[in-house]
Amino acid sequence: MAGPKGFAAVERLRKRTPEQRGGNDPQPDPFDRQAPDALALWQDAYFDQLRALNYAEGTIEGRQDALKFFLAWCAERDLKCARQITRPILEAYQRWLWRYTRANGQRLGWSTQRARLGTLKDWFRWLTRQNVLLHNPASELELPRMEKRLPTTALTLTQVEALLAVPDVADPLGVRDRAMLEVFYSCGLRRAELCHLDMADLNTERRTLTIRRGKGRKDRVSPLGARAIHWLERYLREVRPRLCLDTRTQTLFLTAYGEAFNPDVLSRMVADWMRTAGVKGSCHLLRHTCATHMLEGGADIRYIKQLLGHEKLDTTAIYTEVSIRQLQEVHARCHPSARLPAAPNPLASTAPKA
Repeated sequence: MAGPKGFAAVERLRKRTPEQRGGNDPQPDPFDRQAPDALALWQDAYFDQLRALNYAEGTIEGRQDALKFFLAWCAERDLKCARQITRPILEAYQRWLWRYTRANGQRLGWSTQRARLGTLKDWFRWLTRQNVLLHNPASELELPRMEKRLPTTALTLTQVEALLAVPDVADPLGVRDRAMLEVFYSCGLRRAELCHLDMADLNTERRTLTIRRGKGRKDRVSPLGARAIHWLERYLREVRPRLCLDTRTQTLFLTAYGEAFNPDVLSRMVADWMRTAGVKGSCHLLRHTCATHMLEGGADIRYIKQLLGHEKLDTTAIYTEVSIRQLQEVHARCHPSARLPAAPNPLASTAPKA
């Protein structure tokens, strides 16, 4: 039997204890910090320095994952101090990283390997500047070559409409979900950017959305389409007041607990909706689709760069390689093989000669 839906489900979820809701507090790592030059000790100091330099928390979390991976490898080999790390040891770690297999049987991608080794290079460069090490063992560590991969193929307009029709708008939570999908598609937001939206960031009169603390801590203003505005206004009028448990809460999109969405939870929700619509992907696919459809509609790539919040035009230029429609038009107009010859008369060869 199906469980309750809508606000009946919301009330049931709100009765859960924090333990039932999941999300355990992070546990301290098991690394040794007794020696004066212990790797774990200088790892903590490194992250304190990054925070003092105003690095984005997402950047710090990525580097924490990379160093935690390396320190676990070192602990298995009884390498606890910075002075024990040499270039041959780092090269051995690089080879191990290349052979490492996840629980699902897949190896780490080249970009993941490169990011983790790049974090090591930056960390050991910092350790050398702090005079923890006399020389940098990672200075000549060669990173894997990057692959030039195209982003996932964008959704077609038919697929977009099928996806937007998945949430049940007769259910108040379906109205919220439809509004989130419309904003994703209209503005090309990253998942964390949508989770961090506040009420003050939305201006329905000017039809704009201000994205604050985006990637690289950059702010930008994005236009909103008329359809996205319609669903946002309906969500704000009918749904959000019933989800909000504290009038001081400024978050735009609220969960059943009256809180901001966790980006991972939001990704799983969007992935489920896409599977229901018959496509495979998650939040970032809507960002790709937004950019591709803008380009195919004739938008200048500089405006798409501004919409997506890219720092360099080269990053946005990859969508010119994904969008095939303009190349197809040129090919059909210019290539001889694109023009079909006149169809032969099938009766010509069988007609009797006079």
